[in-house]
Amino acid sequence: MQQTQPLTQPSFAGQARALLGLGLPLVGSHLAQMAIVTTDTVMIGWYSVPALAALSLAGGIWFVIFILGSGFAHAVMPMVATALARDNEREVRRATRMGLWLSILFGVIVTPVFFYFEPIFLAVGQEPDVARLGGDYMVWLGLAMTPALLVGVLRSYFSAIELPMIVLVITLAGAGLNVLFNYALIFGNWGMPEMGIAGAGIASLLGNLLGLVALAICAVRTRPEHELFRNFHRPDWEFLRKVFRLGLPIGLTSFAETGLFTASTIMMGWLGTITLAAHGVALQITALTFMVHIGLSQAITVRAGRAWGRGDRALLRTASLAAMMLSLIFVSLTIAAFLLIPEPLIGLYIDPSDPDLPAILAIGTVLLATAALFQLVDSGQVMALGMLRGVQDTTVPMIMAVISYWGLGLPAGYLLGIQFGLGGAGVWLGLTVGLACACVMMQYRFWTRYTRPI
Repeated sequence: MQQTQPLTQPSFAGQARALLGLGLPLVGSHLAQMAIVTTDTVMIGWYSVPALAALSLAGGIWFVIFILGSGFAHAVMPMVATALARDNEREVRRATRMGLWLSILFGVIVTPVFFYFEPIFLAVGQEPDVARLGGDYMVWLGLAMTPALLVGVLRSYFSAIELPMIVLVITLAGAGLNVLFNYALIFGNWGMPEMGIAGAGIASLLGNLLGLVALAICAVRTRPEHELFRNFHRPDWEFLRKVFRLGLPIGLTSFAETGLFTASTIMMGWLGTITLAAHGVALQITALTFMVHIGLSQAITVRAGRAWGRGDRALLRTASLAAMMLSLIFVSLTIAAFLLIPEPLIGLYIDPSDPDLPAILAIGTVLLATAALFQLVDSGQVMALGMLRGVQDTTVPMIMAVISYWGLGLPAGYLLGIQFGLGGAGVWLGLTVGLACACVMMQYRFWTRYTRPI
């Protein structure tokens, strides 16, 4: 059985090693999860450009709804980490179980909406073919919502108890299965019907169901003392309220950010199918590299939660500085790749014989150059969020996020991209404005409020 990392490390270098020990498997699992989305994009891109545009539109909106509900899963992570720092295994069970409860309730509420997205897409000005294909995809994604949320809770649980390799292995297996399901269902191979984008949705549903079963089995076998599923039907109103109060602001914060990107996708749709497709590809590339920062952010949430649970502010400061340095090193490499090799990156997503490839490359190259700037500030704000969640500070960061993303970022994107005629690059520059504001405010709050000696 894998042993938990010791909390106290003697130095900055020791904290960096501890963060990498937890963070690298989390980064790997996020990259594997993103690989599922990436393979969907690549395989649909090879199927048809209209289907790719629909995938970019529908997938982004599904993710916005998912990320709102996943706030309860993210709340489980610092609560479990803090409970373990206080040697309270009963609270580990209570927090995780009520995270599962709230995820189920959220899934039950939102799933019916996914059956009516074709008219919604038409109402917001999307082309009829894109709206029809997107609506077909959304039906299956809606059915996948609840199992995907439950997977998120169990991933947070394993991360908090510092057994991230379980999450990594299961996610890697899911990514492999997704390729096989897509190959069969999108293109009609191995005797299956050719279902196009709907086949990709079915593959996502199957992958989430299998992942949920695998994680539940591992939870029972690796930590039987936590008894996560014993008397699962019984409500725990105290911890239901605690997870809700911590998780709702997390979900709303994530909703504000992902909603910003989804709104930008809608604006890209106003600029045409080619621009929308290029935006989808560029967004997938940036999201893929951004998984590293999300993994590191979750690692510092766990380590900060442990330090906060023991009241050790010096350790909290050292661990947070180490996390920031690791994130900065990687974002520097990402910026170099976006600026030096944009066309090879974009070309991976489009059929080389597609007549629209030159136009997509031209737009996508400009978008990646802009993304080099906004990923710098985006990494700073997501690391700040991870540190703040570790000390269970989520409400004020939510307010900061809403002001930054929707009060500044979205209006700036609309003005620069649509009104001032800068196109896709202008929309993405607007995103940068919102992300930069969030980064500055959240970093300032954490370092001035939580790391100074009492």
